[in-house]
Amino acid sequence: MPLGDIDTIAHETGFSGVVSVDRAGQIELANAYGLANRAYGVPNTLDTRFGIASGSKGFTALTVLSLVEQGALALSTTARSLLGADLPLIADDVTVEHLLTHTSGIGDYLDEEADGEITDYVVGAAHELTTTEAFLPLLDGHATKFRAGERFAYCNGGFVVLALLAERAGGVGYHDLVRERVLRPAGMARTDFLRSDELPADVAVGYLPLDGVDRSNVFHLPVLANGDGGIHTTAADLSAFWRAFFAGDIVDSVEEVVRPRCDVPEDSRRYGLGFWLHESTDTVMLVGSDAGASFTSTHDPRTGTTRTVLSNTSLGAWPIARALAT
Repeated sequence: MPLGDIDTIAHETGFSGVVSVDRAGQIELANAYGLANRAYGVPNTLDTRFGIASGSKGFTALTVLSLVEQGALALSTTARSLLGADLPLIADDVTVEHLLTHTSGIGDYLDEEADGEITDYVVGAAHELTTTEAFLPLLDGHATKFRAGERFAYCNGGFVVLALLAERAGGVGYHDLVRERVLRPAGMARTDFLRSDELPADVAVGYLPLDGVDRSNVFHLPVLANGDGGIHTTAADLSAFWRAFFAGDIVDSVEEVVRPRCDVPEDSRRYGLGFWLHESTDTVMLVGSDAGASFTSTHDPRTGTTRTVLSNTSLGAWPIARALAT
């Protein structure tokens, strides 16, 4: 689709967010639409920071893999070896690799198939979820779904468990691990974990329709993002991320990260280690969808092209993302 048609789709759909197409460092498209804060009429700009929901699972994966390269973890490390008596329903043979590839079979605290629409889910005591350890009561008590390695089943809780394993192996809190091992080497200076109840002025508030009214997502997400997603970032930082990742500035094992481990035909994709992969090309994807947030950033390493759509509504990114993919 001609890039000029993006404006038409944005206006027809009421899109709120930012669209960027970056080809090897040359910006081909960069537009902002809608409002970052509806109460005060603050417009989105190209520098606005957006929550990217599950898009930051890739950052969790790279944090874990940097610990693997350092020798603090291995792909074959079992979760049980670091969990001790915590989360006893996680099977003894579940490994770091199983968790990274969504093949662990563990029960999920946020099961997207069973819990209905994302707008229906409300996090209990969201204000208390400021650390990885605080998630333990949420992660506990969920029965195993299938044997480890048997099949792919997307699992949010698995990535919080990965954050917990990273903390215990690395001796540093999850948020600082990501900052040190991913954000800093990637030059992502405007990306960070931000509390939803004290968002800075340059951050878009997430909105979702409830009872006929658009409300903020403050009660629908943990107050501070963790391993399964929710970091805030910009289109420019995401372009910087992809360049740094494929240059080997974050981890050395780039080819292993993007090697297909699972086919996911129901989504017309494949999966590597924490990253979605196109079903037939080399394109790598970060994708996120949650209450008041929708996001996709794809990178084609052959042409160096990054296509990013960030939105502060639950479904807003998808019409434009589909158009950019054609």
